[in-house]
Amino acid sequence: MATSMGSGFGTTSGTMRSGDMESRETERLIASDKVEGTSVVRPNGDTIGEIERVMIDKRSGKVAYAVMSFGGILGMGESYYPLPWAMLKYNEALDGYEVDITEEQLRGAPSYSGEDEFDWSNREWGNRVHDYYGSRPYWS
Repeated sequence: MATSMGSGFGTTSGTMRSGDMESRETERLIASDKVEGTSVVRPNGDTIGEIERVMIDKRSGKVAYAVMSFGGILGMGESYYPLPWAMLKYNEALDGYEVDITEEQLRGAPSYSGEDEFDWSNREWGNRVHDYYGSRPYWS
């Protein structure tokens, strides 16, 4: 049974109290549910897509990827792009996560559709993503 700790994180009902909404974001921290749905933008402010989910390494606690949704209409036909989390920087002025990627790069990037699932347990896929973006794998 959860206990109330005064910080709003352990309410007995399992739901957040209305006053706890502010505790989901501080100057330096943000709750995962507030990251989901946030725009992914280019440095010039153009919106590329939005964050569908974040993937967290259970053992290290590191955020590994932001999965960006792109394309489609009303969620149909969308493609999902795992982006190494280290590539993204929050830009307050643009109110989104900034990534410097061209349309051409995005078209060739590792992705999956709603019908397919990315094999998160397969390090070859992870290496492919990191190699594509020239980023260091989160596990190294």
